Amino acid sequence: MAKTCQVLGIHVSFGNSVSHSHRRTRRRFQPNLQRKRYWVPSLNRFIALEVSARGIKTIDRRGIETVVAQLRARGDLSI
Repeated sequence: MAKTCQVLGIHVSFGNSVSHSHRRTRRRFQPNLQRKRYWVPSLNRFIALEVSARGIKTIDRRGIETVVAQLRARGDLSI
């Protein structure tokens, strides 16, 4: 599975590591992904999402029902 947040779409980005002598080498910036289980009352079951730390805060703010509805509308959640 790709390293992508299911809620926000945050994915791996690229940049440079810059040493003390200012030499540059390519590096990857990984998102902070967590596998979380959420109880969805409307579906009467748990769903497991791979979300970033910011995505967890978004779910807390909007509510899991709203986020699941948006994922289903986008076609990212097949339930």
